[in-house]
Amino acid sequence: MRILVFQHVAVEHPGIFRDFLAADGIPWDAVELDAGEPVPSFADYDALWVMGGPMDVWQEDQFPWLIHEKQAIRSWVETGKPFLGVCLGHQLLADAMGGSVAAGEAPEVGVLPVALTAAGQRDPLFDGLPAQGACFQWHGAAVQRLPNGGVTLAESEICPIQSIKVGTRAYGLQFHVEITGATVQEWGCIPEYASALDDVMGEGALDRLGEDTARHLPDLNVAARTLYDNFMRIAQSA
Repeated sequence: MRILVFQHVAVEHPGIFRDFLAADGIPWDAVELDAGEPVPSFADYDALWVMGGPMDVWQEDQFPWLIHEKQAIRSWVETGKPFLGVCLGHQLLADAMGGSVAAGEAPEVGVLPVALTAAGQRDPLFDGLPAQGACFQWHGAAVQRLPNGGVTLAESEICPIQSIKVGTRAYGLQFHVEITGATVQEWGCIPEYASALDDVMGEGALDRLGEDTARHLPDLNVAARTLYDNFMRIAQSA
């Protein structure tokens, strides 16, 4: 197996999933789309992961490569190969497949509760995970309308579409499962994220978010391993 990863800013990489891939001996290649790197041929890849980023899916005039990325995502998903989108990647999946994304009701930042829907509780991606749990969030936009045939797998009070499934093997997660101990400080240096953080949590927010995340990190990383293992089983079955 070999995994292709789309990145939109250098610090939003697969995070702790890199450790899991290394332990499992699974190679992966990252394409930094914001730096102008081209999308390679899909022929040598078995799964596609699309990570987060500070841009929004509708900013095609400012980031014209988003047009080509959405085309690539659509082409990939239509093959039926496994796909996992996180945060912006989740939103790009919805947009590329005919759904819609817009600014959310409010920014969602922090370690916050997310609940699986009935469909989510039955889906193999969430096998072994609780029906409700704490998840790391840092976003302002949200999926507003599902693609045709899409299913909502998880929800929260602020963001009703926290996870989606499109077709048989394409998944999107609005929340972040890949975080490490360095994530908060690294992302706090991104102006768009810092602004959203201050709007939601006020002065000194970065330190408070870091402390809260550190308290939850062991449980978050255990959940990440479970979800990773589930996705890899889905991918291997393909």
